Amino acid sequence: MPHFYAVPLVAVSMMLCAPAFAQDAKAGRAMASAQCAVCHGTNGMSQHPEAPNLAGQVEMYLAKALEEFRSGKRSNEMMTVVTKELSDTDIANLAAWYASIEITVQVPQ
Repeated sequence: MPHFYAVPLVAVSMMLCAPAFAQDAKAGRAMASAQCAVCHGTNGMSQHPEAPNLAGQVEMYLAKALEEFRSGKRSNEMMTVVTKELSDTDIANLAAWYASIEITVQVPQ
């Protein structure tokens, strides 16, 4: 295949993988502060050993996980209750917020 087809193919594949709606990290932050911070911390760093850190996670992973909790595909008593009333937009906004938090990693020496 000639290389001049590569750019349009990449652009089309990116559009197909993109969410169908725009994410609003600011709205996600407000929602997270009200609902998620108790367990996952105000900065996305867990306050409880059984709750994962969400800061810096991949946006698509977070959205998929929330959708699966909401649908019952993934099971966790607390997350099932919390996600039950979330809209697709709420999930996208929460995922955008947590994914936007920059984290650093320090490798032990």
